[in-house]
Amino acid sequence: MKINKKRNIYKGFTRKLLKWNLEKNIREMPWKGEKDPYKIWLSEIILQQTRVDQGLSYYNAFINSFPTVHHLAKASDKKIFKLWEGLGYYSRCRNLISTGRYISKERKGNFPESLAELKALRGIGPYTAAAIASFAFNLPYAVVDGNVSRVLSRVFGIDNPIDSIKGKKIITDLADQLLNKQQPGNYNQAIMDFGAVVCKPSGPLCNTCPFTKDCFAYINNRVNEIPVKAKKITVKKRWFYFLVLNYKNRVVIRQRTDKDIWKELFEFPAIETAKEQNPKTILQLAEKNGWIKNNKYNVAGISLVFKQQLSHQLIHARFLQIQLKHCPAHSADLIQVSPKSLSRFTFPGIINNYRNEVGIGLKS
Repeated sequence: MKINKKRNIYKGFTRKLLKWNLEKNIREMPWKGEKDPYKIWLSEIILQQTRVDQGLSYYNAFINSFPTVHHLAKASDKKIFKLWEGLGYYSRCRNLISTGRYISKERKGNFPESLAELKALRGIGPYTAAAIASFAFNLPYAVVDGNVSRVLSRVFGIDNPIDSIKGKKIITDLADQLLNKQQPGNYNQAIMDFGAVVCKPSGPLCNTCPFTKDCFAYINNRVNEIPVKAKKITVKKRWFYFLVLNYKNRVVIRQRTDKDIWKELFEFPAIETAKEQNPKTILQLAEKNGWIKNNKYNVAGISLVFKQQLSHQLIHARFLQIQLKHCPAHSADLIQVSPKSLSRFTFPGIINNYRNEVGIGLKS
C-alpha cells in the first residue's frame, strides 16, 4: 500500500472537505438533507448503476406515486415495474418491491437503525446501508462508492486497484479514518458531491480543488492514471430478432420469465442467435417454432439494428414486422393485445426505442 502521508493531511482533508461543502458545494438534489429513511433508501436504490441526472425524474415520479413505504407496498408489481421502465437493471426493482413490502408489513413501516440489520435487507449492500445509517440516523459509517474511491485514491496516492479485495479494504479503512463522526451525513454527502463535480473521472477541476497542494495524483502528474483498476470488462455480444406478429389489429407479446436480462418484462416473441443472421434464417426458425406458417404471412418491414449497452453485454436487435394471414399459434406464454394497450406493459428500453421510432402503441 502506498498512501501519501506528506504534510499529515489526514486531519486537514476532512476539515477542507467540509469547508468546501459549506462554501462552494452548490449541487442540488431533492434527497439531500433528507432524514426520512424511506426516501433515502428509494434514492439510493434508483441511483445504483444510474446517473443522477437520469435517476432524478424517476425519484420524483416514485415519490409522487408512493409518498410512503406503505403506498409502495400496496401497489401492484405491474404498476411499480411500469414506473421503473427505462431505468434498467430490473433486479433492483424486484428488490425494491420485496424490501418495501417487508418494511411495511413486518416492521410497520420502520426501517432498522443498525448497519447489520440494514445490510440484511434485500438489495441493500454495505454502501446503501451506510448511506441510510448516516443520512437518516446520523450513525458514524462512511460510504464508499465510485466517487469516494476516486477522490481518496487520487489525494492519498493509492496504487492498489480499487476493484481488488486489497484495494477495496484500503479505501474502506481510509474512509472510516477520515469520517467526521459528529456529522457523518454531511461528510458522506460532501465527499460524494466532491467526486461528482470536482474530482471527476475525466476532466477533473484541479484548478478549483482545495487539495492540490497535497494531492498525490496532482503533484505527480498522475490524475489520469488514478484510480487504478485491475479488471477489464469482457462484453458479451447478443443478437435478438423480435417478431412483431400482427393479426386482425392484434399484436403478440410474451413475458420473459427466465433468469436472464429483462426478467418479468414483456417482449415480442424473440429468437436469439450467437451472431448476426439473415432474416430468411430467422423466418425459418420462426416457422419451426410454430409462430408463423409457410405462405401464411407477409413481411411488412425489417428494422435496422438497434443497440443497447448493458454493464457486461451489448445487445443487438432487429424487428421483423409480420402480417399474419392465420390466427397466431396458441401458447400459454403468448398474449394477443391491441397495439394501443402496449403502453400498459413494461418493455426493455431497446423495444421501447423501436416502438418510439415506428409509433406502435405509444398511447393507452
